[in-house]
Amino acid sequence: MPNTKTVTVAHLDTEAAYQMPKPYDKSKPTLVLVNSFTTSSELYKAQYANQDLTNAMNLISIELLGHGQTRTKSPSFTYWDTAIMNLQVLSALNITGKIFVLGTSQGGWITTRMALLAPEKIAGIIPLGTSMDYESERTRGLGCWNGPADLAANIKAWSTTSPTPEFKPSEEYCNFLIDIGFGKDCPKDTRDFWVKEIQANYTGDDGRRRIRMAAINLAERDGLHSRLFDVRCPVLWLHGTADPVYTVSNAKVELEMFVNAPSKELKVVEGGQHFLSFSHPEEVAKALVEFVGEHGK
Repeated sequence: MPNTKTVTVAHLDTEAAYQMPKPYDKSKPTLVLVNSFTTSSELYKAQYANQDLTNAMNLISIELLGHGQTRTKSPSFTYWDTAIMNLQVLSALNITGKIFVLGTSQGGWITTRMALLAPEKIAGIIPLGTSMDYESERTRGLGCWNGPADLAANIKAWSTTSPTPEFKPSEEYCNFLIDIGFGKDCPKDTRDFWVKEIQANYTGDDGRRRIRMAAINLAERDGLHSRLFDVRCPVLWLHGTADPVYTVSNAKVELEMFVNAPSKELKVVEGGQHFLSFSHPEEVAKALVEFVGEHGK
């Protein structure tokens, strides 16, 4: 069984899945963790087990629309919908006080959307291994991946009106995601876990529809550049030098677009993978304790 609980929220009539390693303590600031494309809240296992983090703050990972155990009756949804859902989950669970949001890859632009939608609630954002642009030629010119091209065949294969009761993502797809996220040389037990996790999360017609919409969102999302002017909270951007999806060069350019953030900093982790919280959990934890400690008082 998954290590999640669910809560019903109004937006798109959603059963939102979330994971908290410890009961909520209103005396502490809260860090919301947003997982990457077609992973689940299990992405942050290392953070749940880090006592420096759990002693300093509440941790809650909310699984995006189309991901993990979160379910909505709407056949279509966007990243803005997930940002609204996340804010409603926090309200439904009576989580208040200083709230920070960390997001890996697609989670990074969810952090920004949450700060834009509820600036009075979000005390700081931590984009991790991400981009604030759409999948543009500009980002590819800075060494980022070609997301639409990489996902086109999968989106086409997952688009059908025929019943697919036996559907599950192929091992080829799972290994593609693992290679770009965790690294081609990640431990075998990590690879085995995520092949099993991804295939279990996306089964049958419902699973195919959810993974298809998640892929469409990633490939065809809107960019945020013009909206970054409106982010008024501190920004800590964490990025690994071995990230094959989005580059440090792009992160440097985009961080400067947060012109009204009271503070902004890019921390580059040598050898860090796209899923930096997995490849370098200690470096990420240290940065989080410092950032939340400074801005969460």
